[in-house]
Amino acid sequence: MGGRLYHETHFAPLLRMQGEISGIAVELEAADGTRLPVLITSAVKTGSDGRPLLIRTTVFDARDRRAYETELLRARREADRERDRLQTLAATLQKTLLPPTLVDVPGLEVAAHYHIASVDKVGGDFYDLFPLAAGTWGLFLGDVCGKGAAAAAITSLARYTLRAAAVYDPDPAAVLGNLNTVLNHEYNGTDPRFCTVVFGLLTPDHGRGGFRITLASGGHPPALLMRADGTADFLPTPGGQLIGVLPDAFIATTTVRLAPGDTLLLHTDGLTEAHTNATAGGEDRYGDDALLDFGRALAPTTASRTVGAVRDLLDTFGTGVDDDTAVLAVHAPRPPSEEQQ
Repeated sequence: MGGRLYHETHFAPLLRMQGEISGIAVELEAADGTRLPVLITSAVKTGSDGRPLLIRTTVFDARDRRAYETELLRARREADRERDRLQTLAATLQKTLLPPTLVDVPGLEVAAHYHIASVDKVGGDFYDLFPLAAGTWGLFLGDVCGKGAAAAAITSLARYTLRAAAVYDPDPAAVLGNLNTVLNHEYNGTDPRFCTVVFGLLTPDHGRGGFRITLASGGHPPALLMRADGTADFLPTPGGQLIGVLPDAFIATTTVRLAPGDTLLLHTDGLTEAHTNATAGGEDRYGDDALLDFGRALAPTTASRTVGAVRDLLDTFGTGVDDDTAVLAVHAPRPPSEEQQ
């Protein structure tokens, strides 16, 4: 009865309208009660007067095709499981390359965010904030060239080298110089590996409040300083060269006072190189000028507000963010008496 209903409601009307049907997949019940997958093709033969004379129907054995389709579905499910496994592995590995929490620095508010562009590949962005001797702290943010396992290996090496080098000699230029030596020795010849890094040394300014920050940059985008008076500017570190390319890379340095109410933002180039209009071909890049305008509109601000605003900004780009993005913001709060005023 089911077959008759299907024929009257689907098969026959299509034959009347089109004159033929091909590749209809059904199952026949065999004499032994089993089901036989088949493909049915039917065509209407008409006479010279255009009236239908007969319907010629051909039934093809589709067992091989059904087996092929079943194997395709099995392979698809297996591929999906493997993709899920790789995504879990990539996410787990990515977490190991970032600090689980940022250290608490007295008199400093800190916030960070890592935006993953692809869940399938491990990115090469990294950051950290850690204590050093004599009431000083080190922080860094960097971006390794490439993605995947190779980038993860460089990220891990760079992160731990920076921490170890800072303990040995906390001078920011010396820290990046040591990392450059390690990368240049470990990865050279036909497989060079390099990264951009900015390293900072934070020292409390006990006399006036806030912090004194010395930054060293190896080819990294300049940090953005948003001041308490509502102004914002990039901190110039011109000429800094990529870390790991040359035996003696030039390291650019600058020193600035993070006064109470000021906020410093470090970022990787995934932010400024994001496409602002991915649906229209993705030719427009966000760029440094737009980021500077963003900082000037945001200042004065805090570390958490800054990172929150960056996250909202990245969300507006959607699929236009095709590279991982890391941001690290530090803020020197005003004294409670000034905040109330």
